[in-house]
Amino acid sequence: MTDTAVITGTTHGIGFVTSRELARAGLTVVMLCRDLDAADRVRAAILGTVPQAKVHSVRCDLASLTSVRDCAQTVRRDFGRIGWLINNAGMVSTWRKTSVDGFELTFATNHLGPFLLTELLRDRMADEGRIINVASRAHYRGKMDLTGIAGRGARYDAQAAYARSKLANVMHTFALARRLLGSSRVTVNCLHPGVVATNLLPRWLRIIKPLLSPNIIDAERGARTTLYLALSNDVAGMSGRYFDEHQKEQRAAPLAYDVTLQEALWDASQRWVRESRTESAPS
Repeated sequence: MTDTAVITGTTHGIGFVTSRELARAGLTVVMLCRDLDAADRVRAAILGTVPQAKVHSVRCDLASLTSVRDCAQTVRRDFGRIGWLINNAGMVSTWRKTSVDGFELTFATNHLGPFLLTELLRDRMADEGRIINVASRAHYRGKMDLTGIAGRGARYDAQAAYARSKLANVMHTFALARRLLGSSRVTVNCLHPGVVATNLLPRWLRIIKPLLSPNIIDAERGARTTLYLALSNDVAGMSGRYFDEHQKEQRAAPLAYDVTLQEALWDASQRWVRESRTESAPS
């Protein structure tokens, strides 16, 4: 299998640790970052501890579907088959904002951008390639209400928006695993990394922390499940699973297994990313 790993959200936290450890394992790491200056600093930091590292960066703003398309085109042009696609980046907006395409910003960044990126790179995945979606325990409290994602919508609640976007990550994982089954040896799994803090607990994490866990861990521990799903032979061939911060498979929220709702989310996501390309108003 190819040694190329593509990962989003690498400029801090578990994305940085994951990139460093994948490089240490001998993989070619392609970091997809909104801020290329920050990506250069991360690359330098990785090379400082892993001098032989093969690390590249490509600009990608997951909140802009045009940026996602441009990024995917660059990855397809400049790199060969992909062994690992790790959708790691995530955020929550503390108040209601819309993306450049007109979608609720948290949902656009955490689900629609990664959904489109995965679709644009899916045919480039190597045999036995692994797709890994970093979700969250917050999905247990999520409701898959598709209203209000495009346009202004109803009253905004940051916790509810984040939980919905993370539920979308898990449902996307399960729906994609079903599509890959029987036609591909590519696997897709998702995980809760734990509640990860760096030097300071940022405001957005204070907002969603009640959804997650009383225990805060560092980025080194927070990256363990992602690295386990990427590198361990124990999960070879496993697909459509949800893992916790202790690298243990767990049952996801009951709502995440609702196939009808999964398909409604899939169809809506396809429609929204398609409409954004034609620059028509989302519906």
